[in-house]
Amino acid sequence: MNIKDIIDCDFVNYRKPSMFIGTCSCDWKCCLEGGMDISVCQNSKLASARTLRIDDEQIYIRYALNKITEAVVFGGLEPMLQFSEVLGCIQLFRLHGCADDIVIYTGYYPNEITEQLQTLEKFRNIIVKFGRYIPNKPSRYDDILGVTLISDNQYAERIS
Repeated sequence: MNIKDIIDCDFVNYRKPSMFIGTCSCDWKCCLEGGMDISVCQNSKLASARTLRIDDEQIYIRYALNKITEAVVFGGLEPMLQFSEVLGCIQLFRLHGCADDIVIYTGYYPNEITEQLQTLEKFRNIIVKFGRYIPNKPSRYDDILGVTLISDNQYAERIS
């Protein structure tokens, strides 16, 4: 899988201690639709980081050996732009019998990614955070994620 970052134990993006996998590309839809420069995006610095290639099996081994983590979070940039790689990683985790929560942070809304969501419904314990960053919107606490999201139009749903 091509990634920008991997954090073995993250306590920021989900209610459970998680492995965070920073995906490697973005179409900057939030900024473009909002008429903003991409530098305002909290992930713009991540976009300029070196892209790393890490084997899905190595990701799984790192996760399985960590006695603290209880979930995997894909985010950072836009995971749906490399959906086949994210899906491959999910499939490998499930093949190994790992039924832990997998969370995908996307800036898309459900109607924009219906095919991907239908594919994800086949797996257990998948959560997707939807919605673009919109500046100057109030933040909101999301009960599913157990974290505060930066814009009140963002929300999570348990897909399966």
